[in-house]
Amino acid sequence: MSIAILPAIDLKDGQCVRLRQGRADDVTVYSPDPVRMARHWADAGGDYLHVVDLDGAFEGAPVHQEVIGRMVEAIDIPVEVGGGLRTDEDIQQLLGLGVARVILGTRACASPEHLAGLIERFGDRIAVGIDARDGQVQVKGWTETTAMKATDLARQMGEAGVATIIYTDTARDGMLHGVNTDAMAAICKATASDVIASGGVSSVDDIRALSQLACANLTGAIVGKALYEERVTIAELKAAQ
Repeated sequence: MSIAILPAIDLKDGQCVRLRQGRADDVTVYSPDPVRMARHWADAGGDYLHVVDLDGAFEGAPVHQEVIGRMVEAIDIPVEVGGGLRTDEDIQQLLGLGVARVILGTRACASPEHLAGLIERFGDRIAVGIDARDGQVQVKGWTETTAMKATDLARQMGEAGVATIIYTDTARDGMLHGVNTDAMAAICKATASDVIASGGVSSVDDIRALSQLACANLTGAIVGKALYEERVTIAELKAAQ
């Protein structure tokens, strides 16, 4: 199975940005026009667009619904969105805009029993983001580190019927230091859910390393800063598999 390449668009104050290790005070603005950027990544061969409402993640409620709706309309590849989705209404609104799936984080960790109801209602349009540093789950926009192991949470999410898990190694996110293959292998082993790698994926070597793990449920890789800084292209990442 080939690994899908998911270019990332992080939204802050209506612009495309990247943060270093999720820090709101360490921002690089890459484009003032998210819709144009969405078209760019779709045209470049992205398989799926990964969008994070950073303001939503920090504030606890979505902020960028209007621009996300325009991004979905502008491209012909599916879009997944995370960031601040704490209520059923937030989820319903984004799915109503044509978003293919929504990514829950803090909420899934805090209320697994409610998650089961959401999966029953929305099926595989519900994904769960597991963000971790040194193997420990982080929540609330990476501002709090919990005592829960990421592998334990991945197992629980798989047992709850979650179809897709996005696993982010927060220490590597935006750092261009390469992917944490040991952590990815552990997550894939812990769950039957599909797993998408995030955090540090920045070169063809990273994609090769992920492919060589030979984990059947490792289905995608999110790439951000390396694409924006033209260190690698989507075509090169696809060819590396």
